[in-house]
This record gives sequence, C-alpha cells and structure tokens, in this order.
Amino acid sequence: MRNVFLRDYTAGDINDLVDKVLRDLGHPDPPLNLDAVRELLRLDRQYYSSTEDGVLRDVAHRLKVAGRQVLDRPMLLFEAIRKFDLRSLFLPDGKRILIDQELPDAKQRWSEGHEIGHSIIPWHLDTMLGDNKRTLTPACHEKIENEANFAAGQLLFLHKAFVRDAGDLQPGIDAVTTLKKRYGNTITTTLWRYVERSEEPMVGGISFHPRRLSAEFDPKNPFRYFVGSRTFQERFANVREDELFKSVRSYCANRRGGQLGASDLLLSDDNGIKHVFHFETFFNQYEALTLGIYKCAHARIVTVES
Repeated sequence: MRNVFLRDYTAGDINDLVDKVLRDLGHPDPPLNLDAVRELLRLDRQYYSSTEDGVLRDVAHRLKVAGRQVLDRPMLLFEAIRKFDLRSLFLPDGKRILIDQELPDAKQRWSEGHEIGHSIIPWHLDTMLGDNKRTLTPACHEKIENEANFAAGQLLFLHKAFVRDAGDLQPGIDAVTTLKKRYGNTITTTLWRYVERSEEPMVGGISFHPRRLSAEFDPKNPFRYFVGSRTFQERFANVREDELFKSVRSYCANRRGGQLGASDLLLSDDNGIKHVFHFETFFNQYEALTLGIYKCAHARIVTVES
C-alpha cells in the first residue's frame, strides 16, 4: 500500500478544519486527549464486537459502503464487517463513533481519529448517511477514506506542532521512535507522518523482518506500507519496491529485535541519475521499519588518461 497526497486545496480545507479543533482545545501539548476532542465535538464513542449484536443492530439500516447498501437485515451486519474489514464506523445522525473492541489500544486510537476526521469534514456527512443522491463509487469511497486518514494524521499529530518537533530532531529512526512516544500513536502512523511531512526526498517502508520472512511474504509486494515524501514521489516514481527490498535485506542482520543495520544505497531518479540515500532498518518484534533519507547526488568518477 502506497501513500497518496491530496490535492492542495482539499488538504488546505482539511487543515483549516483541524486547526479550528486544535485552536478550540487551546493548542494542547502532545499526546492529544481524544476524550477532550469528543467532548468538544459532542461525539459519543461506543465499542462493538463481532460476537455481540446489541450496538450493531442499531446501525444496520444506515450503513453503505462504496455506494452499495451493505445490509438488508440487521443480522447480516456481522457478515458485512468481515467482508469489508470494517474496524470503525461513524454515524452522523447520532454523532456516534463505533470501534471494534478487538483492535489493540494503539490501533483503536487511529480508528477513532479516522472517524473524527469524517465527522469534521462537512462534505462527508451525506455520504456517511448513505444519501441516495450521493451514493459512492469505489473511487469516491477511496477518496473520502484518504481524506479521513489525512485529517486523522493532522489531528493526532497536532498538525504544525509535529512538523516543528520533527525538524528539531536529527533525521533517522531514533527521531521516529522519539516522536511515537511523544505523540502516543503507533510506530507505523508515526513513520508515515514523519516521511510525508518531509520537504526533502524521503522514503519509508513497513515489512516483515527482512531476514525472517513469513509464509505470507509476497516478493512482488515486499512492503506492507511504502511511503514517500512528495518530492520522493515526484522525482523517484520509478523506484521498484522489490529491488529496494533486496538492497535493504542485504544490510540487515538476523537479529531478534532493535537495529538491524544501516547502509548508503543508490537510487536512480526518473531521469536515470543516481542519488545517495542513507537507509536504516529497525525491528520492534512485530514489524520492520525502514527509513531512507536523501544525502546527495552520486558523484561520477571520470578517469582521464595522461
């Protein structure tokens, strides 16, 4: 899965909405207190389970995904949750956020931020209510999900505060782990936000341990998440994930956790010019985090015969 940047005017509108929330909260210090956000926005949070239908029965007749009525009968909601892998829902009419209680706490935080994102974006309300006049195509559904993810990232990382804090730290994996602790979010979302806010070419990846590959590993798509800064996507669009993963694997040690290794690697830009990136990979016992930071253009050595 690769990150997608929103159009500038859309991102600007969402940033304004996030800034209003943060301003009304008094520009809080990290980590963001989601209880305070819900109180400000008058949102209610409830949890659901795939083994209990009490909360879910109430939402069955409202739910639409990608323009299709997911349910004809309330008891089919469990099947819909499994089919569409739904982990959270937002109900505008009751201003309720529903979260899968089986999610780990850190992931529940992201899911809640995502649904809060839906709640503050005014043009999402009709689609969340399933308005027949604005039913969603799959492409439109993907678009609003990307917008909600963007809002969640800006909100949970306090927008400009994260950019300032990230800029004050020495670039690298250590900065990501420091920011994870400071903002109270998952290491995956922190790496994602860290890379996206960079004005320089930067790339990050989340994968299995490069030296301890699972049976589920797909060599054609080795990174579960592959995130590039805007300048990386503009200048290095032809970088292949499978080739990059092989290079990353070459410097990684077969350690159980912690720092797996680091190395300078050459990546070719879209004009075929080689550039030096410093890569490092860290394993947190669950996932391997890889970060590549731009250093310089690769100097060509020309030999002149005397």
